[in-house]
Amino acid sequence: MKEKIVLAYSGGLDTSVCVKWLQEKYDAEVITLTLDLGQREEFSEIAARSKATGAVKHFQLDAKEEYVTNYVMPSVAANGMYQGKYPLATALGRPLIATKMVEVAEAEGATAVAHGCTGKGNDQVRMDVTVRAMDPSLRVIAPVREWNMSRDQELVYAKEHGIKIKPSNSVFSIDQNLWGRSIESGPLEDPDFEPPVAAFEWVTQPRDAPDTPGYLELGFAEGVPKTLDGEELGEIELIKRVNQFAGKHGVGIIDHVEDRLVGIKSREVYEAPAALTIIEAHRDLEQLVLTRHELAFKNGVEREWSWLVYSGLWMEPLRFALDSFIRTTQRRVSGNVRVKLYKGGLRVVGRTSKNSLYRPKLSTYQKDSTFDQASAVGFIELWGLQSRIAAKVASEITRGKNVEHPKRKQSQALKQKSK
Repeated sequence: MKEKIVLAYSGGLDTSVCVKWLQEKYDAEVITLTLDLGQREEFSEIAARSKATGAVKHFQLDAKEEYVTNYVMPSVAANGMYQGKYPLATALGRPLIATKMVEVAEAEGATAVAHGCTGKGNDQVRMDVTVRAMDPSLRVIAPVREWNMSRDQELVYAKEHGIKIKPSNSVFSIDQNLWGRSIESGPLEDPDFEPPVAAFEWVTQPRDAPDTPGYLELGFAEGVPKTLDGEELGEIELIKRVNQFAGKHGVGIIDHVEDRLVGIKSREVYEAPAALTIIEAHRDLEQLVLTRHELAFKNGVEREWSWLVYSGLWMEPLRFALDSFIRTTQRRVSGNVRVKLYKGGLRVVGRTSKNSLYRPKLSTYQKDSTFDQASAVGFIELWGLQSRIAAKVASEITRGKNVEHPKRKQSQALKQKSK
């Protein structure tokens, strides 16, 4: 009986060549798996290409709801942004793909899984680590990493083996799902090259965006966006609408030099209108309802959470522990946030919450303020107590070493200036 291998299949050049290569290299039956994460593909065409390349079976799973509920929404709660810029769209999708690969492999009696990730990227780590954590008995095969072919060599291999490749006029490598679209390679490998308009599909160029500002209001319930402009929506539909609206107003383009897990610096360009808008609104609402101490500690948690997800450690126990803390903070993160979008700009202009820690009667400078300003005197006395003592000790040490005190120098300089 031939070995069975489950291949994560996108229908592109790499994974189409992978099917034939796995058959030749391992004399195996290849089962392909494609997940719908909202990437706007023609899935019937992908299934047809899988069959044409010789796969014995093809699975196509609609995983949008699971992706949004179990991966995207926890990322919103964590304000998930790697290096403060990348909202982790691809990084969040890979562990889900790996999870489904394991499920199909176990159901089909496969002994190995395979993917089309290269040896230079982060995705190989995300896929390999997740599969091995879920089922250590499964082998993980990465044909592209093993054969080390260039794109030109892959095209020759495809032609020699009669593999039909989906025609493409794009010079870029594209990966997308509901939460974001990444654009790589080609001329973008020059970090000084401005991405052309043709590279973008989701975001209108700011100069072509409407001349009138657009406003939207997001309603959150325990950290999860539930309403858009007062209308209750499912999370998938809400993300789609925010993507369309924010993108129309030129919001959502990210261009930065990213530190990949494997040590390479990489120029990355993303489109993520909904992700940037929703996370900005969520972060602003947290500022209204969480204490200074919660916010300060959560800020560090968010950086660590984003790093774990980016670096392929979705199954790391620390990530689960951080999620527990984050979920606790979200119990009070309910309310509405109004966002203004204009010519690529994004700004929160209003927020309300029944859990708000902001008290107008305390903050106001008007005569009806309830804040007793006299209480500030005692606070300042205690707040600066150790600083004053430390300054006195430093002064005594300086005098003991017969060194002129900095204060004395300053007074002399002022004296000279007065002359």
